[in-house]
Amino acid sequence: MRHLALGLAMATLASLSWAAFPAKVQTAGADLQLNGQGIRYRVVFKVYEMALYTPRPAATAEQLLAMPGPKRLSFVALRELPGTDLGMAFLKGLSANSPKEQVQRHLASTSRLIEIFSGKSKLMPGDHFAMEYLPGKGTQFFILDQPQGVPVGDEEFFRMILRIWVGPSPADHQLKDALLTGDRSRP
Repeated sequence: MRHLALGLAMATLASLSWAAFPAKVQTAGADLQLNGQGIRYRVVFKVYEMALYTPRPAATAEQLLAMPGPKRLSFVALRELPGTDLGMAFLKGLSANSPKEQVQRHLASTSRLIEIFSGKSKLMPGDHFAMEYLPGKGTQFFILDQPQGVPVGDEEFFRMILRIWVGPSPADHQLKDALLTGDRSRP
């Protein structure tokens, strides 16, 4: 009976959405609007909830990647995430969605991305992290609202990061659709 109660409690927790992403955020002095949000699944497990903020709506990857100005990706962990696994997943996504020569050109920035997340032993359910593109400065990474060093890379590097989720081989096709269409439903 005790195991059944524990199992039900865990199932209830797993079904909760941790994120209450605001409709607007301010980045680099600009108001950004929630373009879409969704949940990253790996097989049947919820990994994180994610929101994309842009200066104006983007319904396609092409519109998003061509859009100048600041952008923000916000995340909330929905399960325990080892930092090394997260860093390596980002690297895999970068490599799967960007030309090899582009990845090579941004090796220092990519190494910093991996270093930041690998440096955190693990993120726990409810922990949040973010990536912000700041025009003229680069990509700023945040863990638990704390900036992780100085911004790195340029606009091309942030487009590579965006392609992890909206590129031709996205981390999750349904999440890609939710980020670009604002559709928050998922079967």
